[in-house]
Amino acid sequence: MGYAESIALASRLHRRAAAYCGRRRGGGECAARHFPLRGALSFFRPLHAFVALVAVLVLTSCGAGNGRFRIEGRFRNLNRGEFYVYSPDGGITGRDTIQVADGRFSYNVPLSGSATFVLIFPNFSQQVVFGENGAVVKISGDASHMKEMEITGTDANELMTEFRMAANRMSPPEEKAAVAGFVAENPASPASLYLITSRLLQTTSPDYAEAARLLRLVLKEDPTNGRVALLLKQVETLRPSTVGSRLPQFAATDTEGRSVGRKALSAKVNVVNAWATWNYDSQNIQRWLRRYRKAKGSELAVVSICVDADTALCRRRLRADSIDWPNVCDGRMWATPLMNTFGLATVPGNIVADASGKIVARNLTSAQMRELLEKKLGKVETGGRRLR
Repeated sequence: MGYAESIALASRLHRRAAAYCGRRRGGGECAARHFPLRGALSFFRPLHAFVALVAVLVLTSCGAGNGRFRIEGRFRNLNRGEFYVYSPDGGITGRDTIQVADGRFSYNVPLSGSATFVLIFPNFSQQVVFGENGAVVKISGDASHMKEMEITGTDANELMTEFRMAANRMSPPEEKAAVAGFVAENPASPASLYLITSRLLQTTSPDYAEAARLLRLVLKEDPTNGRVALLLKQVETLRPSTVGSRLPQFAATDTEGRSVGRKALSAKVNVVNAWATWNYDSQNIQRWLRRYRKAKGSELAVVSICVDADTALCRRRLRADSIDWPNVCDGRMWATPLMNTFGLATVPGNIVADASGKIVARNLTSAQMRELLEKKLGKVETGGRRLR
């Protein structure tokens, strides 16, 4: 390739980069920053063979590249550390760990379409990021004020950031009304489905009726969305955690590799308990259930769900506390299917059902759990004192 041809190619590349970056925001400024024309011409004179390589770099410098998605971030007050990321809709399999160094981090994954990514930070707060093929999303904020984190780069993420900032100042009823307004205005946005799931379903008091109404709006906008159709069907027919309904059928594998299902909850009183090694209150309920079950035997059945990311840590804690009933921990944390099946979204979180499988209570504190079990099964005395 001659020098004149190199100049012509460089000029074409510069124009293409400007046009591309203009669509990605930044226009010619982006192109000039990543590919200054004058410097490029002097560079091409002795190194014509590198033109093709430079072309590739130019066309990918303003985005994640075709078939990929990238998250870039910077945190204040967090110099070094790590956090987890998972995708509830198949963007990645399992979970990944993102490292923070000098307050900065980057996460780059293959993505041919779109997907939802959930970041889980060291304090176990969560943040959603919506991924798109070729997009770069930027996160900035203060690690001590995660609720004020700003996420930019795509319309869905900027809409979600705007909603979240406003919701920080709202009461629960105001927030529910705001979710309804957001979905009505943005039924095609992935943020709408996330808000329905996180604000109306994965709460201590799910609002199935409102969730179903809003899901119908989303499905009307895109009748081919199978995920929304399936969720709507589950919401309308299952309603797994409302008091007065029946325990749902389920199938899982516990930490010992044993199959566990609905038959495991067939005692006089049955408890589904969500816990984690990082939450003291949930462990306290777990230990108290162990002592009470030891005294009452087969009258009490328990199945526990551990939302830890580290299954080995979960098993060690179970052995240390001598917990022998089925415990399910698949490392998927909040995305574990059983949490959705039982409509649980908090730790501690629990459901209590009677001998017929009818749910009689949910999300009790340790004191409320003790009071209910003593009412159903009687008090327990150990050494002349009540068991606590």
